Amino acid sequence: MIYGKRLRLRALERSDLPLFVRWLNDPEVTDNLLIGHPFSMDTENQWYEGMLQRSQYERPLVIELRSGENWQMIGNLSLMDISWQHRSAELGIVIGEKSAWNQGYGTEAIQLLVKHAFDELNLHRIWLRVYQTNPRGRRCYEKAGFRLEGTERESIFKHGRYIDVDVMSILSTDEVQAAQA
Repeated sequence: MIYGKRLRLRALERSDLPLFVRWLNDPEVTDNLLIGHPFSMDTENQWYEGMLQRSQYERPLVIELRSGENWQMIGNLSLMDISWQHRSAELGIVIGEKSAWNQGYGTEAIQLLVKHAFDELNLHRIWLRVYQTNPRGRRCYEKAGFRLEGTERESIFKHGRYIDVDVMSILSTDEVQAAQA
């Protein structure tokens, strides 16, 4: 497990899937995700079986919030499409528990995973995509140290319109510079 001040990141278990299905069927949660179709437990179980075939480094990690002596699952995040040759990966995150929104948990979880990716996996570049209709997500990524690289114009069609998507990244050298400043 990877521990932070208020959170921990742990491996995903099959018993987590019912909560994932609840989140993925909530339009507010999926508004800024590439998800546009209802999810069933059968669909999520099939996804889980496929996920187990991936490299352990590309499996989602559960984000849990310390609640007294217990832990409450509030979301998940993962590194995807890791290129060991180029030492880069894409990051994806969802905070599914709406009661945990706007409290900095996404930023802390991203910082934990990025530190792990740089310090333990020897990656150099972590990047992500964020819809321009998602200012809360963008602020989270900026607070975690991500910088804008460019914009994919009208690259997503959702809610009857095209949406621009910003590409953001953080480099291991950014992390080192920030730590030394």
